[in-house]
Amino acid sequence: QVHLAESGGGLVQPGGSLRLSCAASGSIFRVNAMGWYRQAPGKERELVAVMFSGGMTEYADSVKGRFTISGENAKNTVYLQMNSLKPEDTAVYYCNARVVVTTDYNEHAYWGPGTQVTVSS
Repeated sequence: QVHLAESGGGLVQPGGSLRLSCAASGSIFRVNAMGWYRQAPGKERELVAVMFSGGMTEYADSVKGRFTISGENAKNTVYLQMNSLKPEDTAVYYCNARVVVTTDYNEHAYWGPGTQVTVSS
């Protein structure tokens, strides 16, 4: 019903920057929230940043001051600007969207396939 297309991962040196993008498409009535989670090897998936439909944002403590989430409501797209990257930011980053769909007008959660971010010299 809803497809999330991610882009922007890759390999970067410590201190570098990357920008992730996620676009939602499909049977969308309203996007209530879009955000990013990450999962490092051997660890649980954790919230990185989320943007709610009213514009409020929430960040993990470990990325505050370094990462910025932003969005384009008209395009159902969210971005994650990651600066001052550290080796511990290495993980697969997953886009998540909470969407009210036109098929039943209920909220459902959707995940993207994930994009690898590797921070290494």
